[in-house]
Amino acid sequence: MLAKSLTAIVTVLIGVSAALVLYWVLNKIAELLPTKWEGRLKPYLYILPAYAAITFYLIYPAVQTLVYSFKDSSSTDWVGTANYTDLLGSATFQQTLFNTVLWMIIVPVVTVAMGLAVAVLADRLNPRAESAAKTIIFLPMAISMVGAGTVWRFIYAYAPEGRPQVGLMNAIVTGLGFNPIPWLEQSQFHLNSLLLMVMLLWAQVGFSMVLLSAAVKGVPVDTIEAARIDGASERQIFASVTVPQIWGTVITVFITTLISVMKIFDIIYVMTNGNFNTNVLGNEFFVQLFNNFNNGAAAAIVVMLMIATIPIMIYQVRHFRKEEMAA
Repeated sequence: MLAKSLTAIVTVLIGVSAALVLYWVLNKIAELLPTKWEGRLKPYLYILPAYAAITFYLIYPAVQTLVYSFKDSSSTDWVGTANYTDLLGSATFQQTLFNTVLWMIIVPVVTVAMGLAVAVLADRLNPRAESAAKTIIFLPMAISMVGAGTVWRFIYAYAPEGRPQVGLMNAIVTGLGFNPIPWLEQSQFHLNSLLLMVMLLWAQVGFSMVLLSAAVKGVPVDTIEAARIDGASERQIFASVTVPQIWGTVITVFITTLISVMKIFDIIYVMTNGNFNTNVLGNEFFVQLFNNFNNGAAAAIVVMLMIATIPIMIYQVRHFRKEEMAA
């Protein structure tokens, strides 16, 4: 434990020292330039490391992934669009796409709705009770998705009838006199996928609540009091006064959750590994790359995710700009 702590401290010190040396060198380079050019180029020299990191760690891998998506499983020979046609023509992959879309529709909407509901209700409590309630709801955010998935596997655990039920839900079911239910194997009506979404909602509502609670508290009291004087009910105040003023935060939480859901992997991998009709794109990428050793198909899946994410990111950037202009 001590060795790990020392390694972490040394790593941080080396990183910070390297950054200081780098910027000192860049500043010296700028000072060597004529005075006229020093003022013009110095800001660009200071942001050069950030642009270099973005290029090396983001742009280059994205371009390389796009290239690999048109090559075979070993990334050597060109196969054109074969990876895309093979994936999109597969009934199994089509079901994976449908499951991913199902996650994208349900989880962000419910996360925002539940987070907003908790934020509004907690705001009506006294300060001590509000703090305790928010702390309890936010606690799952401190657990990694792998750890949370392991915990929830015990909640959904199934054993055949007649054996001890270690799963919480089946312990309740059998305690009421019914037969145990294989929850994660129930693919009818995508029940098992919905149960997996419940786990993610349990982990994400705290994040939504914190942001939306701050936004709700930022709504001017004068506007709310004016609405009450005009005879508006609490529902009308919430729908017509509170929500419009926190809509920017609602959109931000929704888009953040949506992007997280699009690349969801760990929950599926830990709890079902994509079996029982629960597979999503993130897990399919892992299967293609590490189980099937098909680099081309894995790259094609990543490209599909990037194409789906880009419009969302563009909308988010435009939304932020509108918010800044309005402010």
